[in-house]
Amino acid sequence: MKKILVVEDEEGLRLFYKEELEAEGYEVITARNGKEAIQELEKGRPDLIILDIVMPVMDGMEALGKIVGKDRKIPIILNTSYSGYRDDFMSWVADAYVTKSSDLEELKAKVKELLEKRRGQ
Repeated sequence: MKKILVVEDEEGLRLFYKEELEAEGYEVITARNGKEAIQELEKGRPDLIILDIVMPVMDGMEALGKIVGKDRKIPIILNTSYSGYRDDFMSWVADAYVTKSSDLEELKAKVKELLEKRRGQ
């Protein structure tokens, strides 16, 4: 079973993503901010990370830099309500950029695509 780390400060969304992704057959672990995400990484390596950008304590961009510094092979999807970050050069390090929506089809499709691509490597 593929393990996904969802990093999202908004509790309702975090639970929604967890439920939806578990229904797709993934094991889901969650973190409330970048700092917790790094702590989760130290416990074990997820197969994919869904990373919010605007969060307290440590935002997604700072966490992205730290995660990539530890392990470049984990696919990362930046997931945000703010499309302006797409132009931030740091966001280019991520494998995908998905704008938040109540419909998770795009996000689920991207998760599947990146996990399949990774299996092929």
